Amino acid sequence: MIVETAKTFNKNLLWEQALAAIFSFIYLPYLGFSKEEIYQKKEDRPIFTKSKIREWVDAIIFAVFAATIIRMFIFEAYTIPTPSMEKSLLVGDYLFVNKFIYGARVPNTPLSFPFVHHTLPMSKTAKSYLEWIKLDYHRYPGYAHIKNNDIVVFNYPDGDTVALNRQDRSYYAMVRQFGWKTVNKPGAINPNTRQPFGKIVARPVDKRENYIKRCIAIAGDTIEIKNQIVYINGKQAETPKQFETEYFIIGREKTLSKKELEIIGMSLDDIQRYLASIFDPNSHQAIEQYYLPLSTSDTLFNDNELAKIGIINLSPEMREALKDHPQIEKLVRLDYKAGIPNPNNEIFPHSPADYNWNQDNFGPLYIPKKGITVKLNKKNIVLYDRIIGVYEGNKLEVKGNDIIINNKIAKNYTFKLDYYWMMGDNRHNSADSRFWGFVPEDHIVGTPSFIWLSTDKDKKLFNGGIRWNRVLSLPN
Repeated sequence: MIVETAKTFNKNLLWEQALAAIFSFIYLPYLGFSKEEIYQKKEDRPIFTKSKIREWVDAIIFAVFAATIIRMFIFEAYTIPTPSMEKSLLVGDYLFVNKFIYGARVPNTPLSFPFVHHTLPMSKTAKSYLEWIKLDYHRYPGYAHIKNNDIVVFNYPDGDTVALNRQDRSYYAMVRQFGWKTVNKPGAINPNTRQPFGKIVARPVDKRENYIKRCIAIAGDTIEIKNQIVYINGKQAETPKQFETEYFIIGREKTLSKKELEIIGMSLDDIQRYLASIFDPNSHQAIEQYYLPLSTSDTLFNDNELAKIGIINLSPEMREALKDHPQIEKLVRLDYKAGIPNPNNEIFPHSPADYNWNQDNFGPLYIPKKGITVKLNKKNIVLYDRIIGVYEGNKLEVKGNDIIINNKIAKNYTFKLDYYWMMGDNRHNSADSRFWGFVPEDHIVGTPSFIWLSTDKDKKLFNGGIRWNRVLSLPN
């Protein structure tokens, strides 16, 4: 329609029509009010004949434009990059994500390179979008609401700030571990990798990393985790059928072989982690400090067992396959002790003095709901400071016992958005809400519709490299 309007002013050149399409709110009024431009009816316009090259260019532009609109509002292809949802979703699953089920979201940054997310092709740091135009959050009506246990794709809430050389790690986690000055100092070196952190940049919501997790709790719920069991509003929640968790495994004489573990469906990465853990002294030192004992005794394993212990990631089916294995002496689920926080202040709200939670024992915690008002105090402000100051755009200060919002002392706060609690099915190998907190509604992208292809990176393409049983299947 915009291009046809430009044609009524005899604007047939490619650059003229591109100008009309991109800057229509400026260019079309100019054409309408300019005394030098003449409006012509279709029958009065001179015939414009396109060259073959121009026809091809127009066809390509239309195809790119149509595909971009589909990707932006309807469906988008997505690949599972990490094992955080195993065994419900596997590394190498290729999905189509339904972006209009919960309502298509208007992009915050509409000016961007087509078919990529936040970084230009052939680059690891060059951003793929321009921020000349920034749009506020708006979502068109959808045909469903997020329910408990839905698998959801969303923008990573901790991804508003990124160290470009360590995009695989949360900027805020690195600040907690190394200190703000160490991470933000120009040319600063990561003490662990001995590589620079890189430039620190901010990203708009729609250009933050895409994550996929299971929605455990929705707005208005109260979540609590006791020894890995999730409770929603005081009732035990449904556990995903193929969820994974870690176990201590002790062999009688030798470790299990790679072939034995491959047979039960274990990935090469998990096998390597298991084999490495047997000889890792740090794992052994952490056992008595962090993990749940078998009895009232403080001793979990004897010295002879400690010499043979490993940590292995298992689904219920894999555990059943191993529990009667003749080479296994013990198979014990790994639980973090209640009341002992994770190391490095990892667990939300990163305030172990007030909330000594860990990934297996957490909460109770209320999930904020739009329109609900909560009382604020010096203790619970750490639960809501990121909501108030970052997600909902207020100026927040804490001075002594006073909480100041937008330069006024506040005793209460009313939430402007709904929030969700997302967790991976691979409970001990998932960066999720237990580590970075609530997911705001404006970060929600959609839900996976079906798996159109699944590849196994541990196998050759024509020797088991395609998981045919998962092709054209529905996510669990």
